[in-house]
Amino acid sequence: MILTMEAIKTSDYRVDKEVRLNEVPTLNNLEATNDELKERLKDIRKKLGKFQDVIYAHAKYSVLICLQGIDTAGKDSLIREVFKDFNSRGVVVHSFKTPTDKEKKHDYLWRHYIALPEKGKFGVFNRTHYENVLVTKVHPEYILGEHIPGIESVDDITEAFWHKRFEQIKDFEKHLAENGTIIFKFFLHLSKEEQKNRLLRRLEREDKNWKFSPGDLKERELWDQYRNCYQEAINVTSQPYAPWYIIPADNKKAARVIVADILYDELKEYKDIKLPELPDAIKANIEEYKAILNKG
Repeated sequence: MILTMEAIKTSDYRVDKEVRLNEVPTLNNLEATNDELKERLKDIRKKLGKFQDVIYAHAKYSVLICLQGIDTAGKDSLIREVFKDFNSRGVVVHSFKTPTDKEKKHDYLWRHYIALPEKGKFGVFNRTHYENVLVTKVHPEYILGEHIPGIESVDDITEAFWHKRFEQIKDFEKHLAENGTIIFKFFLHLSKEEQKNRLLRRLEREDKNWKFSPGDLKERELWDQYRNCYQEAINVTSQPYAPWYIIPADNKKAARVIVADILYDELKEYKDIKLPELPDAIKANIEEYKAILNKG
């Protein structure tokens, strides 16, 4: 049993009032060593893996996990480590890149809607529908590629446009929640200094070179704009049915433990999620079925 690790309170990370990101810590080591964090994560993900088996058999809820964060925030490695003990049939990961030509022929939520998890499954969105109020707000010219009636130039993209888009996203998530999707939205909160260190590692290590793009540096110059957009999106769209959690991301191992702990802490409160019982007709004949099998 780990005695030294700081207790994780879900409420400390959930956004239920207005936040200012420059006042939220980007580092929390949980007062634990790397070995302690590794063991804690191993313990929680086993519990999550068992829960996944139950929700799969129960087949009335789905779980949608949305991961957002600036480049190098650690989304990929978090997915790899947190869901390691899941049965592959029960979790599907979608990484959303620049919209394809086909996706641009639909509304901006379409590609996310068709990727939603089935009942009984977990779905992980690595980058999410929030890119449509983050990247597009920093680069409003991208909106023109959506071919929206009445939007002929960047000048047509007003604050009213963004307000409407936020409302559409909230309606989308409320609809999902009311139909059995349990939604978690995690913002991996990284400091600018730590991003610099991670980008430098990409350049210094040959096995990480492939991850680097000069475009990363151009986007880094827009750091303050992105932070403001994240702050607005989080404050406007964190709702009881689809809350945001701000996760200090400067320590990757601690961030994984916090995310895993929040997932398990919240999911175990769904007392109606349980293994289905056998029909009475089958239960009444279990001994007969065992006898038939033992004969063979």
